Amino acid sequence: MSTIHDLPEISNLDARRHLVRIPDQLDVPLTNRVQQIIDTAEFRRLAKITQLGLVSLVYPAAHHTRFEHSLGVYRIALLYLKQLAHDPRFAAAVQVRDAELMIVAALVHDLGHWPFCHAIEDMDLPGVPEHELFANSFLLEGDLADALRDGWGLLPREVVALLSEPPRDPVSKIAHSLLSGPIDVDKMDYLVRDSLHAGVPYGRNFDQQRLIGSLCLNRAGDGLAISDKGRTAAEMMVFARYVMFSEVYWHHAVRSATAMFQRAFYLLYHRLDLDSLFRQSEEDLIRTLLRAAGEGPAKELLDGLFGPVRRLYKRMTQFSLFEQRELYQQLARRPYPWLTTCAEEFAAVLSRHVGRRVAPTEVLFDAPPAKLEIEFQIDIHFRKEGVYRSLGDVSPVVQSLAREQFDDYVKRVRIFGHGRIAAELRDFRDWKEVLSETLQRMV
Repeated sequence: MSTIHDLPEISNLDARRHLVRIPDQLDVPLTNRVQQIIDTAEFRRLAKITQLGLVSLVYPAAHHTRFEHSLGVYRIALLYLKQLAHDPRFAAAVQVRDAELMIVAALVHDLGHWPFCHAIEDMDLPGVPEHELFANSFLLEGDLADALRDGWGLLPREVVALLSEPPRDPVSKIAHSLLSGPIDVDKMDYLVRDSLHAGVPYGRNFDQQRLIGSLCLNRAGDGLAISDKGRTAAEMMVFARYVMFSEVYWHHAVRSATAMFQRAFYLLYHRLDLDSLFRQSEEDLIRTLLRAAGEGPAKELLDGLFGPVRRLYKRMTQFSLFEQRELYQQLARRPYPWLTTCAEEFAAVLSRHVGRRVAPTEVLFDAPPAKLEIEFQIDIHFRKEGVYRSLGDVSPVVQSLAREQFDDYVKRVRIFGHGRIAAELRDFRDWKEVLSETLQRMV
C-alpha cells in the first residue's frame, strides 16, 4: 500500500465491492476491518439511539439512527480523502497511516453520544461529561479497542487524542478540520440526512459533489479550504444550515419538547447513575427516567413526551434579538439552573396577575445555551490570482448568516406553558410586564 488512493476503503468506492446501502441510495464500502468495528457492541449501540431524538415528535419520519449517520460520515470522509490526495501539499503532509486514522475517527466520531445527548449537554450540569470524552471508555478497552489494534494497527489512544484533544501539529490540524470544522464530514452528512428523514428540502439544497470536488488545503497548509469553483456550493451550504436550524432543530414545537425533557431531567439527574444511564439505549433510558420520576412533577412532563398521548407545552410568547432585544439579552445564554429558577419565579408572579396558582413546572423557559455555533469561515483559493480570501469577505450571504443569524435570530427565547395554562391565558397580553417583574426579582 503506497498511497492514500490505494487504501482498500477508498479503492472500493470505485470498485463497488462489499457495499452496504443507506438512504438516500448511497453505497458505503465495507472492508473486513471496517466490518470488525461496526459489529462491536460499542458501535452497535448507536443503532438504538436516534440521530434527532425529540425532533420525531414534530417530524414523524425522523427516526434515523446515529449508526446510519456514522456510516454516512465515514463514506464522506473517504470522498474527502480521495479528493484531497490530489493536492500535492496534502499528499506530502498526510501519510497513509494518518489517513487511516482519519477514516477510523470519522467512523467512530459519534461513539460517545447517548440518547438526547445535545439536549442534556446544553444544560451544562455538574457530573455530565462531554460526549467526546465519554467516548473514551468505549475506545480504550473491549472489542472495539482490539479491532483498532488488530485490524488497523492503530493504538486506541491515538483515536482518542484525535477526537478529544486540541490539535498540536499540521497533520492533526488538518484532521481536526476534516472532522470538526466549517465544512467537516459530520455537517456534510447530517444536513442532507436530517433533511431527508424529516421530509424537508432545506438541508439538501447545496451541491455536495461540487463542494467536495473543490477541496484543497488552506494558505497555511494546516486545514481545509476550497477552490473558487466551490464558492457557490459553500454559500448554499451555509444557507442550508441556517434554514435547518430555523425549521427543524429550533422549530418551536421541537424546542417545547426539548424544554419539557430538560426540566424533567433536571428534576431527576441528581439521583441517577449517569455513567450507567448514558450507556443505555434510547428506550431503556426513557424507562429509567420514568421509573425515577415515580408520581413526582417530572412524570407529567415525561408522559407528555413518551406516553400514549403526545402533549407538548404550548408557546405562550417569544423574544429574539429583533423582537424585545433587552428581554432577549437578559435571558439568552444563562446557566440552566438560573433559567429554571427564573421560570419558577415567573410562575409565581404570573399566579398573582391571573388570580390562580400556576405550578412551577407548568411554565418552562427555553433560551439559547451558552455555547455558540461555530462561525462558517473558510479560505477560498482563487487559483488564477494565486490568492486566498475568506468566504465571509467575498460572500454577503455568509457575512450575514454565519454567526449572528444562527445564535441571535434562529435561536429565540421562548416561554412555554402547560396546555391548560396556555388555553386559559390565550388572551393574556401582559407577558412583558410579568417577565420584567420576574427579572427584577432575580437581581
